[in-house]
Amino acid sequence: MLTHTPRFDVTLAETPADLRAAQRLRYDVFVAELGGSGALVDHDARLERDEYDAICEHLLLRDLDRPADDLDRVVGVYRLLQGKRLPQDRSFYSEAEYNLDPLRNSGRNLLELGRSCVHAEYRSGLAMMALWSGLAAYVEENGVEVLFGVASFHGTDIEALRAPLSLLHHRHLAPASLRVTAQPAHFQPMDLIPAEELDAAAASRAIPPLIKAYLRLGGGIGEGAFIDHAFNTTDVCLVMDTARMSDRRKAFHTHRAS
Repeated sequence: MLTHTPRFDVTLAETPADLRAAQRLRYDVFVAELGGSGALVDHDARLERDEYDAICEHLLLRDLDRPADDLDRVVGVYRLLQGKRLPQDRSFYSEAEYNLDPLRNSGRNLLELGRSCVHAEYRSGLAMMALWSGLAAYVEENGVEVLFGVASFHGTDIEALRAPLSLLHHRHLAPASLRVTAQPAHFQPMDLIPAEELDAAAASRAIPPLIKAYLRLGGGIGEGAFIDHAFNTTDVCLVMDTARMSDRRKAFHTHRAS
């Protein structure tokens, strides 16, 4: 629990130490807290890593009141991969889970968001707004037109997630022109409860705050979920067309947190 009012700074990682700080926070959240794993996870050094780190940019949220030499000064992370910077011989991270042909064929400037996490002590609106403020500036500076990436429910018990997954399917599918689909070999249907039988209020309460925040900004959901046993999550793919965001939503998204 925070004992001070943080002073936030949002920048792109520039040094190996910056990247290491991002990987340390990811370890604390995805491995220690949520029970995830992976081939390149370093448990001794407490670093969550993968092969995409080398080709992505990393947006870091720092609390400037923490010690300058403390890896834990980084309290929020986004991993960013622009389509125009994707090597020709590489796929997006999300393509292991989703067929992204509708996005790739759109001719739009794409940005994949990944490995988003915030330190447990900072999961208030203020920290998230500061991180989104930095992301909004990046989007504007780079002319990004479509944001996408997987977002997760904790756990892999589909029975426990029937209601929120069904609500997403019935009310929040992305536009057909941008609607990605879970890879056939791993396609988990989301329309598990008929719309007329769904307790929408209860289902909404079970949707993680980050997913709900993107939906409020005008985002949509791809078709089908993906069960990620390595990370102990059930994933959905979020897609946001920045041109479809209302002025009110854009103002919220670009709000500068102090």
